[in-house]
This record gives sequence, C-alpha cells and structure tokens, in this order.
Amino acid sequence: MEEISLFLIFLSVLAGYLLGIVSGLLPGVHTNNFALALVAFSPFLAEKGVAPFYIALIILSNAVSHTFHDIIPSVFLGAPDGDTALAVLPGHRLLLEGAGAEAIRLSALGSAGSVFTSMLFLLPFSLFFGAFYPYIQDSMVWILLTIVFITIASEKNGEVEGKKGLGLLAKYKYKAMALLLFLITGILGLFAFSREDLLTPIINFGEASMLLPLLSGLFGASQLIISLFTGSEIPEKSISKFELSRKRILRGVFTGSAAGSLVAWLPGVSSSIAALLVGLFVRSDFDRRPIKKEDSEPVPGERKSSLFSDSRADHQTLESSKEFIVSISGVNTSNAIFGLVALLIIGKTRSGAMVAINDILGIESLGFQIILLFFAAILLSALFSYFSTVWIGNNAHHMLRKIDYTKLCTGVLIGLAVMVYLFTGLFGLFIFIISTPIGMLPSFMNIRKSHAMGVILLPVISYFLQYSF
Repeated sequence: MEEISLFLIFLSVLAGYLLGIVSGLLPGVHTNNFALALVAFSPFLAEKGVAPFYIALIILSNAVSHTFHDIIPSVFLGAPDGDTALAVLPGHRLLLEGAGAEAIRLSALGSAGSVFTSMLFLLPFSLFFGAFYPYIQDSMVWILLTIVFITIASEKNGEVEGKKGLGLLAKYKYKAMALLLFLITGILGLFAFSREDLLTPIINFGEASMLLPLLSGLFGASQLIISLFTGSEIPEKSISKFELSRKRILRGVFTGSAAGSLVAWLPGVSSSIAALLVGLFVRSDFDRRPIKKEDSEPVPGERKSSLFSDSRADHQTLESSKEFIVSISGVNTSNAIFGLVALLIIGKTRSGAMVAINDILGIESLGFQIILLFFAAILLSALFSYFSTVWIGNNAHHMLRKIDYTKLCTGVLIGLAVMVYLFTGLFGLFIFIISTPIGMLPSFMNIRKSHAMGVILLPVISYFLQYSF
C-alpha cells in the first residue's frame, strides 16, 4: 500500500462526515446512495491520485455520521428512514412537550456512547459469532419467530374502567389486536416487496427502496395526521439540558449498543428490528399512549391512555420516550460499527456501506494497520457528529417554534408525498397512501405501534422459511 497521509485521512473523514449530515437530514437519501456513487467514481478518483483506502474512509465516516444526524428529521418532521422509524412517535411526543432539543442531545449522547460501549462487545461478540455463525444462520427463522412472539406477548394487559372482572378478556383482546396489526402490516410488506420492480422513480439517486413509502406512511404521515386531529402545537418552552436520570441514560446506551452489535451479525435483520427488541426493555408504553389535547376527556369504557391522564403516567411516558431515543440511536451507530467487524470476522456484508468498502478494498487487504485507521476514523467522525447534531437540534427547535404547527404538519405531509413520488414513482405513492391509514390503527386499537414492524419482520421470516424447509 502507498504511504498513508494523515492530512488525506482527515480530509476523507471530514468529507464523509459532511455527506452524513446531508444523508441524515434529507429524508429519502441514505448512506447507500453515496456509497454506490463513490464506488462508481472510484476508478476516476484513482486516476486523480485518490487511493481506494481514502474512498473507503469517506464511506465509513458517512455511515457513522448518518447515524447521528438521521434522528433530526424523525423528531422535528416526523419523517423516518429505515433505521429511525420507531423513533418518530417518542421523538414527536418530546417535540410537542417542548423537549425536542433535549431529544436530539440525548440521541447524540446515545450514539456517541455506543461508539465506546460497542468496543466492550468487540472481543466477546467476535469470538462468539466467529465460532457459531453457521448455526445461528440456520436458526434464523426460529430467532425471528421468537422475537415476534415476545413482542406480541409483551403487549400489556388492558384495564377497562368501570367494568371489573374483564381484565382477562382485555388481556387477550389487546394481544389479539397486536397480532392482527402485525399480520396486516406483514401482508402489506409481503405485497409491497414482491412488487419492488414496479418502482419507477422520477429522480434516480441510487436504487429505489420500498422502505421509503412503507415507513413514511406507517410511521411518518400517520403520526402527523393524528397530531393534526388532536390540535397539537409546539410549545414556547424549549428544554435542551438533560432531564433524564444518569441510570436511564446508561441503560439506554448499553441496551442500544448491545442490540445493535448483535443484529449486525445476523443476515436479513436490520437495526429497526434491534430497536424493536430495545423497546422491550423500556419501562413504559410510550407508543401505546396517544398524544391528546390537555383538556380532552377519556371516553367511558376505554382503557386509560391519555398522556395527560395523570402526572405520574405523564412523567413515566416522557422518561421512557427519552430513554428509547438514547437506545435507538445507540442501536444505529453500533450497528454501523459492527457491520465493519462482521465483514472482518465472518466475511459477510450487512449494509450498502460495507458492500462498497468490500468492493473497493477487498477483505484480504484489510490488515491490522488499516483496521486501526478505520476505528480512528469512526472515533473522529463520531466526535464531529456529536457537536453538529446538538447544534442543529438546538437551532431547529427555535426555528420550528416560530412556524404554525398545522401548516408545518401539512407542509411535511405534502413533502413526504412528493418525495415518495420522486424517488419511487406512482406505485411507491400508492403504497404510501395505503400505509398511512394502517399506521394510524395502533392509536385506535390502543396498542403499541412497534407491532407495525411486521411490515419488515414477516417478509424477512418468509424469506428464511424458503431456505429452511
């Protein structure tokens, strides 16, 4: 390999970090888009004296920076990507409580903490998966089915006010509705992914993904419409300092890092599924409690669900929302890091960024020196990203406070529809329109919205079933 220039390393990390801001802040633009573009331009760049190693550094830094900044549109605009879909509801709740800036700071802390915490899992996970990966791969169907069972079984018992003795009935009622939502979204996912070839983007920017219309409808547009119906507004107050206990922050960082580090090894399992697992450790059902106006009254005979129904429930919900934001950010960053580790240990790629790095360098060229430089680039990109994420979060909250919330939601809804049409075409827009009312069902069913992740889980289970029997 040619002599390594520290200056070029710094420039490569800086370039990847800046690309990560762009891909993180713009819904519909992913790190894979930039990774594939850089692979395509790598021969041209090589002719200009840019070695493949520096291109790989740009791709890796972009992937890390993206995991810091992609939470911002989820919180402030309700516009998710594949890795932050489950963050839309808790993030949106915190925005409407005047804690949007705090949510971004907590997210940045979760991502930064996961960079260091993931190092604790580096050796044990590498040894474990290096030895048992073939057996785990053969058991993926059962692993995923277990995740689904635990998620549905954890739907908490419903209590119907004024109707004592119906606890057992309510218990199975809400679990049955959770299963129904999982199946509805799962069938939607099977239908959509089997017809991904029908996507005809108006603007070609990398490969069109069915996840964009599905998740934008299920988790983005659906939540925005509910906010419009409830007359929500962004409050004048702006909380930016941490109001979450150190214990919850540390637990959020640890669980998120562990989950993200685990799923990075598993074929067909994305960080969104890891986020689903993390939700099982959060001690409150923030995604079951709909956002309601403060003066609204519960409907007689319904399970108590208003965020404002009592101050203790309010506090627990907000605390859990914040902890989940920390965790899901840790999931995404640790998943990006361990995607590199999985490539090194088992020779498997788990993301578009790792596919690009493997294509440019080849796993056989990843010596000890290169690996150390890669991890140094991760740390440097994470450092830059932490401060820029916090800065953007603070300023975005102040800007959005001055905008009429109804107009903002309406504008974002129109923007999501236009973005889906531009990047996926008419069929993508059709899927987006279908997904939106389905995404509103959890609020009417009074169950956790995380069950809507069946849209990804059922197709993945179906894929592995084809190779198991």
